[in-house]
Amino acid sequence: MRFDGMSAITGPYARAILEQTLGAPAGTVVRGEPKPDFGGHHPDPNPVYARELFETMMAPDAPDFGAASDGDGDRNMILGRGVYVTPSDSLAVLAANAKLAPGYAAGLAGVARSMPTSRAADRVAEALGIACYETPTGWKFFGNLLDAGMATLCGEESFGTGSDHVREKDGLWAVLLWLDILAARRAPVADIMRDHWARHGRHYYSRHDYEEVDAAAAARLIGDLRAQLGGLAGKSFGDLRVEHADDFAYHDPVDGSTSEHQGIRVLFADGARIVYRLSGTGTAGATLRVYLEAFEPDPKKHDRDPQAALRPLIGVADAIAGIKQRTGRSAPTVIT
Repeated sequence: MRFDGMSAITGPYARAILEQTLGAPAGTVVRGEPKPDFGGHHPDPNPVYARELFETMMAPDAPDFGAASDGDGDRNMILGRGVYVTPSDSLAVLAANAKLAPGYAAGLAGVARSMPTSRAADRVAEALGIACYETPTGWKFFGNLLDAGMATLCGEESFGTGSDHVREKDGLWAVLLWLDILAARRAPVADIMRDHWARHGRHYYSRHDYEEVDAAAAARLIGDLRAQLGGLAGKSFGDLRVEHADDFAYHDPVDGSTSEHQGIRVLFADGARIVYRLSGTGTAGATLRVYLEAFEPDPKKHDRDPQAALRPLIGVADAIAGIKQRTGRSAPTVIT
């Protein structure tokens, strides 16, 4: 096992838990010394900023399990030898296997995910006969559900996962729950993922970020998307036919509040989905986030590269929104 502590405060906790309490060999936790500048690294745990760990886990002699957390320990990235587990898939696998851990042996009250997160957890919740809540981005919406006892696990595509043991995301907890599941199933991460996809289908998923886009151009892009929503339903783009398109609004079942304009959703008849959202819309620039999801039920097609599997959807996302023309960008700044 290898755990990347991303400096700051996470490292000492990880060493105390993984190396001193659970007996992992010294050196299991890397980059675990608290440093105010995170040792010159970006603290977010994802395949871009934790590239060294990612490449280590993709090597033939990789450890069985690898994980990364950020500086304050709330986010997490999960990897096995030769396999990267998306945050969306991680939430779904944790929900499907939670009863293997003593703390969740009684089962789950429900599962919650942010709207841009893939719908992999929805299929697990349906199989378990429990509720799955789709919320706007922002942990406060999960907090209401957790406090009310309506959800036990929750997660977001930006590497945050948590449960009702604390009203916040908890990266170290997620790593420990994964270790519980690995110990109970006695199978490598790759086998657990293949089995999960065979049971529930695979949701190929990726987020494309276009950073520092002209704020006015980005706002016009989203505004024009909203204006054409009514005309998208029934429209076909090659083999992809739009079934529904909307501007996501959430009615909180706990406090009764309504949150509107939370992201443009375009849903296709075959289960594929595109979501458009803006982030950091200041005067200097904005980040356009495009979330791409394609559902594949056939186990024979579960070993594809996600970007290749999503290529038709990537083209449709640009055709609908005119991303290249409006932003002047021929490719995303960051792909996760």
